[in-house]
Order: sequence, then structure tokens, then C-alpha cells
Amino acid sequence: MSASSAFNDEKGGSSSVGEPEYGHDPASGGIFSSDYKRHDDLKEMLDSNKDSLKLEAMKRIVAMIARGKNASDLFPAVVKNVACKNIEVKKLVYVYLVRYAEEQQDLALLSISTFQRGLKDPNQLIRASALRVLSSIRVTIIVPIMMLAIKEAASDMSPYVRKTAAHAIPKLYSLDPEQKDQLIEVIEKLLADKTTLVAGSVVMAFEEVCPERIDLIHKNYRKLCNLLIDVEEWGQVVIINMLTRYARTQFLNPNINESLLEEGGGGDKTFYGSDEDEDEDEEEEKEKKVEAAAMAKRKPYVMDPDHRLLLRNTKPLLQSRNAAVVMAVAQLYFHLAPKAEVGVIAKALVRLLRSHSEVQYVVLQNVATMTIKRRGMFEPYLKSFYIRSTDPTQIKILKLEVLTNLANETNISTILREFQTYIKSMDKDFVAATIQAIGRCATNIGEVRDTCLNGLVQLLSNRDELVVAESVVVIKKLLQMQPEKHSDIIKHMAKLTDNIQVPMARASILWLIGEYCEHVPKIAPDVLRKMAKSFTNEEDIVKLQIINLAAKLYLTNSKQTKLLTQYVLNLAKYDQNYDIRDRARFIRQLIVPTEKSGALSKYAKKLFLALKPAPVLESPFKDRDHFQLGSLSHLLNAKAGGYQELPDWPEAAPDPSVRNVEVPEWTKCSSREKRKEKKVEKPFYSDSEGESGPTESADSESDSASVSESGSGSGSEVSGTASESEESGEGSESEDEEEKEREKKKKKKREFKKPVQESASEQSSEEDDREQERKRKQRKSDSESDSDDEESASESSQSESEDSESEAEVKKKKKAAESKPPPKPVKKENKKEKKEMSLLDLDDFEPAPSPQVTPVNAFLSNSLVTDLEGLSLSDSVLSPATIAPSSTLKSFELLHRITGEGLSVEYCFSRQPFSPDANMVAVQMQFTNNSTSDTKTLHMEDVKLQSGMRVKEFPEIELLPAGETASAVMGIDFCDSTQAANFQLCTHARKFFVSIQPPVGELMRPVFLTENEFKKEQGQLMGMNEITEKLTLDVKCRNEHAIVQRVTAAAHLSRVPCGSDKECRFAGRTVTSSSLVLVTVATKEEGAAQLMVNCEKMVIGTMLVKDILLALTQ
Repeated sequence: MSASSAFNDEKGGSSSVGEPEYGHDPASGGIFSSDYKRHDDLKEMLDSNKDSLKLEAMKRIVAMIARGKNASDLFPAVVKNVACKNIEVKKLVYVYLVRYAEEQQDLALLSISTFQRGLKDPNQLIRASALRVLSSIRVTIIVPIMMLAIKEAASDMSPYVRKTAAHAIPKLYSLDPEQKDQLIEVIEKLLADKTTLVAGSVVMAFEEVCPERIDLIHKNYRKLCNLLIDVEEWGQVVIINMLTRYARTQFLNPNINESLLEEGGGGDKTFYGSDEDEDEDEEEEKEKKVEAAAMAKRKPYVMDPDHRLLLRNTKPLLQSRNAAVVMAVAQLYFHLAPKAEVGVIAKALVRLLRSHSEVQYVVLQNVATMTIKRRGMFEPYLKSFYIRSTDPTQIKILKLEVLTNLANETNISTILREFQTYIKSMDKDFVAATIQAIGRCATNIGEVRDTCLNGLVQLLSNRDELVVAESVVVIKKLLQMQPEKHSDIIKHMAKLTDNIQVPMARASILWLIGEYCEHVPKIAPDVLRKMAKSFTNEEDIVKLQIINLAAKLYLTNSKQTKLLTQYVLNLAKYDQNYDIRDRARFIRQLIVPTEKSGALSKYAKKLFLALKPAPVLESPFKDRDHFQLGSLSHLLNAKAGGYQELPDWPEAAPDPSVRNVEVPEWTKCSSREKRKEKKVEKPFYSDSEGESGPTESADSESDSASVSESGSGSGSEVSGTASESEESGEGSESEDEEEKEREKKKKKKREFKKPVQESASEQSSEEDDREQERKRKQRKSDSESDSDDEESASESSQSESEDSESEAEVKKKKKAAESKPPPKPVKKENKKEKKEMSLLDLDDFEPAPSPQVTPVNAFLSNSLVTDLEGLSLSDSVLSPATIAPSSTLKSFELLHRITGEGLSVEYCFSRQPFSPDANMVAVQMQFTNNSTSDTKTLHMEDVKLQSGMRVKEFPEIELLPAGETASAVMGIDFCDSTQAANFQLCTHARKFFVSIQPPVGELMRPVFLTENEFKKEQGQLMGMNEITEKLTLDVKCRNEHAIVQRVTAAAHLSRVPCGSDKECRFAGRTVTSSSLVLVTVATKEEGAAQLMVNCEKMVIGTMLVKDILLALTQ
């Protein structure tokens, strides 16, 4: 009765018992209850005869543990109930005991007989829990009991109990390593288990206890490969990592021929060769494989069927929702796959960049390493690595690293334009890293070195010390490569000594002038004269460099600088800093010979003016690939505890027959019938294999077949997948014929030589081939209907404008793909044409169209030079980005390809000054010829404008070949109105009526104002010229970055410095009349905000308010 009353009190929420854990009111006095009454009510409930009270007590105790409260003093009361008949109470008791068995070992030992009885319980959950509690009691005395329990559990009927036994193995091993041999026997037994529930756990136990015993994996290798797709996610990660190491010891390097070719040729072989080269390589590989079938083991290199099986069965996991699984498959492909097939992982890794910043960090670390060796993989996804303003600094720096690694002659202009925007960031560490990245691009790509240098020199006038210091360091490194060509830059830097006050930068400039004083013989003495004047006021680091400069000039030009040098040395002789005094003494003795001076003074010139090697700018990820990708050691770039080295490839292939599993006679027939039944069904993964990147080796049909067959782990199925796996590609009929011949040869051989285990799949190979042929035809017709659907969809959405440049590019690519002539059957491009839809194939992952290769001179075009000269920040770090990054420019459709009979035209407002006329808005147009015939003489006619508007036509495009794209820039003076400019777009055959209407935000150009100027101008634009609106900001737009981003996307304005963090200010002038436009966004609590626009032109002000309101609230 007492127990029930206590229970009722507790349920009622009163604190009469004085139980602080459950008193609803902490001030009720329960906290001050005496310890001996603590948990009394729970103990009474646990001692009662009613199962309902025991159950309630256990629920409350487990809830206490979940909340982090200490319930260890209840151990005696709980452990008594381990023998309780009620199954629910028993489960909760075991949950409690697993938590506290290690802390209360003595009391747990008293109940050990009960746990042993629990191991025989009919309920599988009780058996597993009893084993879990037993393995949690860390006392060496009970090691034999634990060993016996694990052995029995390993033979249990329930896979859940066997899984728990696998979990208990590492615990017992850490308690008593001497049990290793017995535990290996249990692991061997569990490795033979055919259930997916056990597979991951037993491989984990194998990795912990005996990772060196690779012989245990041989017989289970094919089964693990086939079960992999159905194992739980964390089991997949463990198995993939183990199989990566296994494959490195058992198979030959698939790229061995390529590496030999590279060593012999000596030249850098591009990752993507031409299509013809790839076709030739494939044909050669096929011939080798045919010879290999005849010559058995004396082959040069043929991929082992089991190696192919592993690659094929892991590939679908690239679409896993778990980032760790995707990363594990990516590292497996990087370390094991042939070069031509590694590209398949790029798309999956780019998808992970949409995840949390922690996942991004790990993925980018690995991508940075991959891009050094396999750059071509990620080139189509260049834009995915562009930096967002919301990215954390570490992510920004890693993306910079990837962009720098991906830079080559074709895309360098795009990347440098992107870098130019980054330099205006507020994040100083990121800006410093960007400057270093520009330096690395300049070293790696000689064509843009001069352009980069000019851009960096302009950064020297920046106010920020860090930016200047980084620029000087990078310029110094670049100049060391070709100093004789850049004497004008050294002269320019010499002039900057009057303005630059940053000590580090002044010191670096003086070092450069001293080092290359022979290239600037007239300027160097003058710099020394100026420096001698201000010597006493300089920082110590600058003084040391002035002394060095004086010494070098004395040695090369003593007539002009002898007195100056003596003057500087005399000043230094009495300096307060002893380093400077010592340096002056040392140099005086060295360069001014006297009777006492020793032999060293003869070599003074060699000492001071020795040729110094140019520093090599390398990626910090250069040597990281000796660690296994995806591992903690790779992330830290240091060997972590427990890390296992990735083994080197063997010189000669070990015997593959060790992986053969004998199949009993009676299973053969039934398994073959099952296979035929399964063949008729559509394979589960056939649809999800689509579009896996530019270098996929297109074995998707055989992939899907093997995955569909991988349900049970029988040996006949394994050998079937192995026999199919020697195909390296599909899609040509000649390959199918070769395959049939090869299968016939194999059959003849097997009739005489092969053992029993290999027979099931080969006999049905002809049916397989017919089946594959049928599927291929089916798939072709599917893809054609898909493209028809796309075409009709594009017709219906003719008038919609694109949201961003990237979408426009994707759209163009699709159009181009649709309008290509029907493909020939033998060509390899078929594989790319055969698109299959996949759940995870997002639009953004369309690889960007590969840029056209332009001649070297094009890199130094005027536009790029002017772009890079925009690197400087003349007034302040807050000065605006005058050129918006290309990804934020919105594209509009001028002419749809259906209306234009194959010609499509898109335009965007480039936000760059239109050089022929500053009062015009620059409109960049992109013409794409989607037809099969050339388009000639593209030009404008019959321009119809409102009064006051003017147009500067784009230059005529004489020829636009089929499938090509061309760009042109025209200028329009909209006269500060949003009226459309109408004109005819003419080709040699047709005329099309088109019109360009500007958003109001594109009718202005940014202007830089200080805070005081802004307030002054705002004060003059009050009353009718001021429009104020209240709004509620969108949830994603409640920080300063997002507001700035959205306002500058809606209107071409620049940011104005502001003392308050609750306000964002922007300023600009209209392009035609230079009327001032001022915008203020003042934020308040809970997303409320006020928008104020001050503008001389009220109509523009009103329209601008609407556009900015839409941008901030949608």
C-alpha cells in the first residue's frame, strides 16, 4: 500500500516525498531533502509485487538517465529485477545495466548467473541485451564466460544476436588481447554469415582485431560485394574501406600502362584525350582482353573480374543520402578505378557541397587533393566551387584552393574575374588567400603572368595592411622569375614608397629595388636618398632593408652612392636597436675595405648579389594523397592513431582462385532458373545510373544486371557477374559480336578444364546477350521520347526568363543536345547522348559546356587587362564591386530557338561601362545557332525608339556556324526610362522583331560616397523626392550579407560605409542624367525593416522601391 500511495503522490506531481528529480517546482523544498530518502519511492516501486509499478519505476529511471541525471545508487534495487518475468520490465532493466555495469562491477558480478540465464531466453532482444551487459562488465575474471557467450551467440538463430556478438568481440579483445586466436575463429564464422545485418558489424570487428588477416576475406569477398548495397549505411562505410585495402593487395594497378607511357613520353598527358584517342585506346584494350582470354595468366593487364565486381557494386552507392558512404565510394574509385572511370565520382562529390559546412569542409579537403592529380574530373563543375558570401572562411579558402588547382589556359579569364570580386570581401584572411591564389595562377599559367602582376601592383595602394603585405610578397615572388622583363613594375613600386606606410610592404619594396638595382640604375640611388632622409623615423624592419639597399648600391654604383651609404651607416651606428647597430658594423667591415678587413671583403659582391632561386608556389595539398582519402589522417595531414597505410599495388597479381567458392551440385539448376526469372524483371538500379559525368566508361547495363542479381550470395551468381565484367563498354554491335565469340571460347574451355563452381552463368550467356540487346533498343526509344518531351516543354515555357547565368547555360546545352543530327551507331558519343533520368540528377549538375580553346593572345585581351586592373581599392575596403560576378547577372530571352528557327538569343545587362558612350547601358548578347546550317550576316535594322533614346548597334556577325555560340555588346541610352527598345534582328534569310526592356535597377551606375556625403545629399532630397516603405524581411534575408546581396542584385548600386550595424546604405547615379539615387535599409527586431529611397527622379524612385521590396521579401 505504501508503494502505491507513493506512486500516486508522484503521479500527482506533489513533492511530499522530497524527490528533487521529479518535484515540479524547484523551490518547493525538495532540493533540501536528506540523502537517505533519495529515490525511496522508486526503490519501493521496484520492490513491489506489481509489474505495472515496476514498469513505471523503470520508465522513470531510464528517463532520468536520458536527462543526464545520476541513477547509480538504484543499481541494487534494479539488478534484482533482472529475473522479472515481465518482458517489458526486463528490457528496461537491461538498458539500465548496460549503462551502469562498468561503474558497479562488483554488484553486476553478483547477478552474472542471471545474465547467463538471459543468454538462453526465448526472446532475441533479451538474449542480445544479456550479452551486451555481460560484455560491458570489464573484469578479467569473467573473460572465459564472455568468450563462451560470444561463441554461442555467434551461432544464434537470430541475426540481431549474431550482430551483438560481433559488437562484443572488440570489447573482449581490448580487455584481454590474449584471446585473439579464439576471437579470430568467431570472426571467421561470422564473416561467412549471409545476412546484411551482421556484415557491417563483423567487418568492424575484423578491422579492430585482425586487419592483417586478409586470407579471411578471400572466400567472402564476392558475397560482401553483392551484399554491400543492402547493408546499413555505417556498415557500408566500414566494408568499403576494408575492401579498398583488400583490393590494393590482391589486384594489379589498372593505370599501370598509362603510368609507363607517361614515364616513357616524359610529357604531361592530358586527362581527357580526344575522342579518337579514347576510341583507339578502347579498341586496343578489347584486343588485349581477347588475347588474355586465350593466354590465361600471361596477360599484360586485364582487369580482374572481381576488381570490376567491386567497382560495379559500389557505384550505385554514390547516390546514397549519407555523405560518409558517398565519400567512402569516392575514395575507393580514386584509389582503385581506371583513370577513365574515376570521373563518375565528381558529380556525387559536388552534390555533397549542398550539405552542412562541416560536410563541405571534409569534401573540399578531398576534392582539393583529387584536383592536383585528376584535374579534368572537376573542370565541368567549375561554377560549383564559386564562393558564396555566406560561406565560412575555411570553406572559402578551400574553394579557392580548388579553383586555383582547376585553373588552365581555357578558364583562367573566368577564374581571375571571380578572384577580382573576392578581393573586395570584408574577410581579410580570405582576401590574403585570394591574392596568394592569383600569384599561383600567374606562376602556373605564363600567359596571364603580366596581367596578374599589373593587377597586384594596383593593390599596393590599398589601405589595408594585410592586403598590401600579401600583394608585395606575391609580386616579389613573381618578379623573381623574370626580373629583367619587369623593370617598369620595379620603377612603379619605387614610386609607391612615398605613399605606402605599411612597414612590411616598404621593406619588401626596398628589398626588390636592392636585389634588382642593376635593372633600375637611375631610380635606386634616388630611393636611397629619400630613405636616408626619413631613416630615423622608420620602423626597424624598414631600417634593416635600407642598410641592405645602401650596401648593394655601394657595391654596384659606388660613385653616386658612396656618401649616402656612409651617411646611412653612421645613422645606424647610433640607432637604439642593437640589431641595426650590429648590422651596420658588420656591413661597414664587409664592403669598405681597410687594412684590418679580412678575406671576406673580396667576396662582398658575391655575398650580397648572389643569384637567389625563384620561390616555387605549390599547393599545400600536393603530397597529401599518400594518406587514404576520407581518413582523419588525410584531413589533419598527419598520421592519426590507428591509421592503416594504404598498401602499394602488387607487382604480380596474386592467385585469383582463392576467391572461388565451391557450389554444391544440387543448387545449380535452381539458381539458373532463378536467374532467368530475375532477368525478365527490370533491374532495380537501371534508371539511377544516368549521366554520371564526362568520363564514365558506360557499363551501366551490365551494372544494373549485376545489382539485380546480387540478392543472395551464391557462388554461381558471383561467377556470372565476374564473367560479364570483362566488358569495358557497350553500345557498338562489333563489341557484342566479340563478346559472343569470347563466351563461346570460354564455354569450350570450361567443358574440359573448369571446376564445378563456374558453370551457372556462362551457359545462359546467349540469352543474356539477347536480353541486353532488347534492353538497349528499349532504352534508345525511351531517351528519344524524353528528348521529345523536353522539346515540347521548352516550347510551352517560351516566354519565361532565366533566373541565372548558370541556368541559361544548362538550357543552351540541352538545346544543343536536342538539335544534334542523329548519332551513328559506332561512335562513342552515343553514351553521352543516352541520357537516363535519375532522382539525384539535379539541373545544376549538368556539366558546363566545355569552353572553346582560344589562342594565347586572347588571354591578354583588353577586356581581361581592364578587368584585372580593377583589382585596386582606391579609397577604402568598403568600395563597391564595380563588376558584378557573372553568376548574379540575370539573363533574359530575346529570341527563342523555336521562333528563331534554330537561332536563340539571350541578353544580360553586363553592368560594365560602355566604352564608346558613357551615357549608354551595356547590353551583352549571346547568339546560339541550334540549327544544322550556318547563319550569316547577323545584324540590326529598323530600330524604333521613344524620343530621346539612342542605340549603338553591335558589330555585324558575318558567320555563326551550326552548334556554335557568339557574343556581342550593344549600347542603349534608355534616357532614364524603362521604355523598351524595339528593333529587327536580321540574318541572311530572315528578320525577327525583338525588344529589350530594362529593369529600373539597370538604369544606374554605382557611385562611392562617404557617410557624411551620403547624409548631406540625403538631406537635400527630402519631401517629394523621398519614398519610405515598411516591410518584413524574408527569413533568409535577415543578416547584413543577404540584404547587401539582394539589393545590389536588384539595382546596380554601391555600398556606402555606415557606422550603425542596423543600417545598410547604397548610392548610385542614373546613367543618362547622373541623377543621384540613395537607398537606406534600416533593420529592426523580428525581421521588421524600413526601406527609404531618395531620388531626384520620382518615377525611378517609385519603381526602384517596388523592385527592392520584392527582392527583400520574396
